[in-house]
Amino acid sequence: MIQRVNALLSATLAALSTFATAQDREAPTAQRPNVVILLVDDLGYSDIGCYGSEIATPNLDRLAANGLRFGQFYNTGKCHSSRISLLTGLYCHQAGNSALGRATTIAEVLRDAGYFTTMTGKWHLKQEPTDRGFDRYFGHLSGATNFFTGDLSFRLNGEKWSDFGDDFYTTDANVDYAMRFIDEAVDKKKPFLSYVAFNAPHYPLQAKEEDIAKYRGRYSIGWDELRKQRFAKQQELGLFDERTELSPRPTEIPAWSSLTDEQRQWEEKRMAVFAAMVDRVDQNVGRLLAHLESREVLDDTLILFCSDNGACPFDRTRGKEHEASDPRSYWCYDVGWAHACNTPFRWFKQNQHEGGVASPLIVHWPRGLRTKPGAITQQAGHLIDVLATAIDVCGARYPENVGAREIPPLQGRSLAPIFEGQRRPAHEWLYFQFGNNRAIRVDDWKLVSARGGRWELFDLATDRTELHDLATKQPKRVDELAELWHRVAADVDGLPKRHRKPVGAKLKRFPPKLATKR
Repeated sequence: MIQRVNALLSATLAALSTFATAQDREAPTAQRPNVVILLVDDLGYSDIGCYGSEIATPNLDRLAANGLRFGQFYNTGKCHSSRISLLTGLYCHQAGNSALGRATTIAEVLRDAGYFTTMTGKWHLKQEPTDRGFDRYFGHLSGATNFFTGDLSFRLNGEKWSDFGDDFYTTDANVDYAMRFIDEAVDKKKPFLSYVAFNAPHYPLQAKEEDIAKYRGRYSIGWDELRKQRFAKQQELGLFDERTELSPRPTEIPAWSSLTDEQRQWEEKRMAVFAAMVDRVDQNVGRLLAHLESREVLDDTLILFCSDNGACPFDRTRGKEHEASDPRSYWCYDVGWAHACNTPFRWFKQNQHEGGVASPLIVHWPRGLRTKPGAITQQAGHLIDVLATAIDVCGARYPENVGAREIPPLQGRSLAPIFEGQRRPAHEWLYFQFGNNRAIRVDDWKLVSARGGRWELFDLATDRTELHDLATKQPKRVDELAELWHRVAADVDGLPKRHRKPVGAKLKRFPPKLATKR
């Protein structure tokens, strides 16, 4: 295997990655689709109905029923790095980190191809969207915001914006402006890119009372039973086969039955708010779909819906004395609910196990998809593939340089062959890193380390939930994949040396600060 690994990496370093695109052709404008990217924040793998949830998401479920779902689609495990990969088609440091200093963006590429490019929502990178190719922008530059009162980083087309009325709610406002910008594009008779980066359901957990009321009492069953119910639904939906095992609750998370009545009431309340936030996202997806239909452009629009990382285990609650419908509140949920939201996987946001990096991806494109409605593909994809896909289906071109600055060739590969019902040549490898969490996937083999702990080896073909570590049984494969991770980290991603230290000798468990607060 090591010869194959070296050959693969050498070929990658020569051209970084080949990808199936329409670089040498330019599609007629009339045939080019609009592109809508819906990115949600801190949504677990199982948090929408068509991926196993009990939360009411009829509009997303409608997209899935008439579109295509990915069972193995990856993010980077963290908010800002996922946005970098989505926008640039590169890994985080390869693109120049949050400054995007070594990259071009999907907005710059599609604008050069004649698209009207718009964004609403969370930016979480340096500069502003209007500095990086977006013709229109409304939203906040910060990594999180108060959903009712916003913050000082809100911008409208590069200018400070602070028109927060009594009925303001960030999720709603994002779609209000997305529809306004889409109208501009349609009126100009231009194809458009609309990137809607919802801050929801990222903390603070703040929701409208009317949405919270729908879920009061729903979570009295607790996280243990909820996880069982979601997993059963996932198997019924066909996301996982009978070989897949539900990962057990870690010992650091208390059994629901061990909590006091007062503790359960608090936990129920905050999960109800989280569900309300997801529900509100779905309501706004419905508004957006209705608007696209009213403007007679839905059939010609490629819609991608995904999450930036897995569920978040960090309890940073303050203002608990205020209800979550009060702008003064700042609730979070805890690791117990995060474990349920990531059903059936292990670990969480920031980690590079499946619980941190596996994301739902729904694709909807009435005039472009050739797959059976409601189909599920198990071909692996990654956020780095989004730009390559847009280039392919939109007849755009990826530049070799931006001004005097040379940029890396695309790391991503187009998903369009999968949309056409074909088998896409797989990535030679998929690389993952955030802080001291790391992983590499080659075919179905995945090598992963949590928090600097020793390498674990899993065969995802038979063990998608990463329960059967084969590292001691296959030390040679571990060494080969570890060598590959370090070479990719250094030579492709350009990861600083301080993040490339050897892993430790022991497995790491949850840090004490992640234990459920009482």
